[in-house]
Amino acid sequence: MKEKFMNGMLAVATTMNGQRHLAAIRNSFMNLLPIIIIGSFCTLFTNVVTSTKEGFMSIANIPGMGFLENIQPMFTAANYATMNFLAIGIVILLANELGESYGIKDKGLPLIALGAYISLCATTIVITSSGSGEAITVSNILSSSYTNAQGLFVGMFSAIAATEIYCRLVKSKKLAINMPDSVPANVARSFEILFPAAITILAISGIGMVFEMIVGMSLFDAIAKFVQAPLSNVLTGLPGFMFFVFMTTLLWIFGIHGTQTLKAVSEPILIAALAQNEAAYAAGQAIPNIISRPFLNNYAIVTGAGVTGGLLIAIFLFSKRKDYRTIGKLAIPCGIFNINEPLIFGLPIVLNPLLAIPFMLTPVITSAFAYFMTSIGFAGRLVVNAPWTTPLGIQAFLASGGSIGAVVTQILVVLISAAIYTPFILAANRQAENDEVEEVA
Repeated sequence: MKEKFMNGMLAVATTMNGQRHLAAIRNSFMNLLPIIIIGSFCTLFTNVVTSTKEGFMSIANIPGMGFLENIQPMFTAANYATMNFLAIGIVILLANELGESYGIKDKGLPLIALGAYISLCATTIVITSSGSGEAITVSNILSSSYTNAQGLFVGMFSAIAATEIYCRLVKSKKLAINMPDSVPANVARSFEILFPAAITILAISGIGMVFEMIVGMSLFDAIAKFVQAPLSNVLTGLPGFMFFVFMTTLLWIFGIHGTQTLKAVSEPILIAALAQNEAAYAAGQAIPNIISRPFLNNYAIVTGAGVTGGLLIAIFLFSKRKDYRTIGKLAIPCGIFNINEPLIFGLPIVLNPLLAIPFMLTPVITSAFAYFMTSIGFAGRLVVNAPWTTPLGIQAFLASGGSIGAVVTQILVVLISAAIYTPFILAANRQAENDEVEEVA
């Protein structure tokens, strides 16, 4: 039974890791991460460092620091240029990743996928005049809801569909226009892919048109309403998030990087939630989401998956095992930066039932605790995606825009983790003693 379960888990994880589309989505979001971090920190600087009405300058009142307000537009513009174009970025990156997996490295493919995606977006907006209250239709304009995180799901679907169509047409070579050898290679290639590119964009655009004619709702709105919204409600709700965290640790028990394996499922939703929080924070509005991408980093995988910072504390306070304490000392430098592979594979936690239980339970419990502390207002909601390697305390301070309650909550999360791991470390002591008796006997 145990071997069948292990083999089944390994097979599922291997399939997910190797699945072409999931791998492309995962890699695309990893490549997009620097843009998200830059945009988040620009928001933080705008509201905390350069603002005279709130944040550091309003409190410190340091002479000669007024020049910071003059550079605020630079951070505002950089934030707009990053966080408001996440959907555009994911379309380009995903088309490139998926195309390369098929062996197609045409530089124009990301632009073809982008054109296909834009064809699904409305280019007219109805606004209400502030003076007369009259409804005015503005044409030739693209709403930010199509370019920012709200468009991530439709962007992913359209990029995958466009890339699949394009790659199949190009590989068939039935629509290629072959030019004489005297024509430069780049010009000849442009003609070879002309018809595949045109058919790809027209096919996606046609699907969108027919869908809207039949259903009476645009394909973009339908996906956002019936796919994106339900999935977001599940993963940004506490039960769904706890289940997701449990599954990541379950995969880790079998030596599989659970967070990376499930990134293709979680990242679009958690990043969209972060973008909503960041936009509200920049506008001075109430932060809508408790759970977002930084929530995972700060409370579920802080000090590493399984919140193993608490395991280190329990080892140094209660472990009598020389092997545990030796590995613990080696793991401290990595643990400070939220890297815990030395513990996972060194103790080991992998395939170790005694440590697997707290490893899987701890992040579930700490997530629930952090959710409660945030919901009652003790910890600030998270608005900045600080790098996941940022040390304990500093990470929460940055991610929350300076909330001391969030810092305290993150520290309490690690202490709760230590309390959960302690009984199992004591059991490991007894296990080692029993093993020694058996060896003597």
